[in-house]
Amino acid sequence: MLLITRILKFVLSFLNADFGLYNIYKIKLTLLLFGFIASVYAQVNDTISIENVNIIPMDKEIIFNNQNVVIAGGKIISIEPYKREAIHGSHQVIDGTGKYLIPGFSEMHYHWRNKQGGIERDFKLLVANGVTTVRNMAEYDWQDHMSIKDSIQKGKKFGPNYYSAGPYLNSNNLKTVEDAIKVVKLHSVKGYDFIKLVDNLNREVYLKVLQEAEKYHIPVIGHAQREMPLEMSLRMKSIEHVEEFVYVFNEEQRNDPMFLKQAIEQIKIAGTVVVPTLVVFDFIITCLDDHAFFKLKQYKNAQYMLPSDFKYWYSNENPYRRNLKGKVTNGMDALPRLEGYFEWMKSFTKMLSDADIPLMTGSDTFGFVVPGFSLHEEFHFLNECGLTPFEILKATTITPARYLNTIATEGTVSVGKNANLVLLNNNPLDDIKNTQTIEGVVLKGRWLDRNKLDSLLKETKTLNH
Repeated sequence: MLLITRILKFVLSFLNADFGLYNIYKIKLTLLLFGFIASVYAQVNDTISIENVNIIPMDKEIIFNNQNVVIAGGKIISIEPYKREAIHGSHQVIDGTGKYLIPGFSEMHYHWRNKQGGIERDFKLLVANGVTTVRNMAEYDWQDHMSIKDSIQKGKKFGPNYYSAGPYLNSNNLKTVEDAIKVVKLHSVKGYDFIKLVDNLNREVYLKVLQEAEKYHIPVIGHAQREMPLEMSLRMKSIEHVEEFVYVFNEEQRNDPMFLKQAIEQIKIAGTVVVPTLVVFDFIITCLDDHAFFKLKQYKNAQYMLPSDFKYWYSNENPYRRNLKGKVTNGMDALPRLEGYFEWMKSFTKMLSDADIPLMTGSDTFGFVVPGFSLHEEFHFLNECGLTPFEILKATTITPARYLNTIATEGTVSVGKNANLVLLNNNPLDDIKNTQTIEGVVLKGRWLDRNKLDSLLKETKTLNH
């Protein structure tokens, strides 16, 4: 503020002085000076200083203790060792003593499933859980995700960095090569970030989708092409759900260490990213197990579900209970069969991680898989697979930034990066559960303290009723 006071004194002296200038020039110069003052004031007004904080930068596994992080204009402008006697002009000063600053989390397999309450309801849940980047995985008929993205970018809508695939695409949408050409062009015109495939396509049609998508620079992602060799699926940018490998490989292959070693090497060479989404598969298993299913009534995060959703998913109308519970195939009940698949999926996820194949965190968000909270549950399952906390954090920060081509501005805590950050009370490298000890979130340079995050959660519950 001292700087602004001095500039104001200078402007006043300038107005009173006689330099022999025409009045119109004096007015123009005065307006320029006032414009400069306004810009300086705006910068001071939106400046945040997080003091004496421990930083986990995520470009390497290290902690920088007792640092000052200064944020202005939505970016990190300074990181320096903490000095008790430091004088600053920050508008907001946050005491980071004993706390840990990390990049914001990425929910890379999200679905907005419910019109009631709007997508704002989900955004509140996501941001309150430290999510600052979201990739929506399908646009339904009643949705317009490019409009949502545009509104967020223009500051008209409160929400995280937003990316979206177009509508689900399967063999019904893509029957011919001509369909492939038309659909990919429509994706380009609409501006979708991704083309998502969810079905086994005709080989010729699938190859045409890839070819046309490359022409328009739109990444193709989705479920594996289960009826084709693995190499064909690896032509996509990412494979959604580690479950897909259960179906790409037959039972003999899934239990053959040499085959799996070769498959892992093939995936690594291809550079394909995998999004495991373990939490949603665990939910499906829970639906088939009466004891576990009835315990869902006490699930603490169910309070953030819409009442109609809770009623549907906590009933025998739930499609997994209705269609799979008690179903026997090849002499085995669905429950133990899926439990066996799940154990294999966790083991394979660990193999992928050990081979340094890029993984990203996503949870699929339906049923009792509640947006925001479910990402932390996904962290838990990845930890259960044997991934270290740093490997899990990498899958939710720097790997998504590289995948989304935003590594220049996102994914790490470093000078020049966008200020999308999470402040934790406890060290997540000690225990991944500590990602839930959120003291505050910085979203696009805006500080949201614990009280504000709690108020977002409260607003969500209000919308639910």
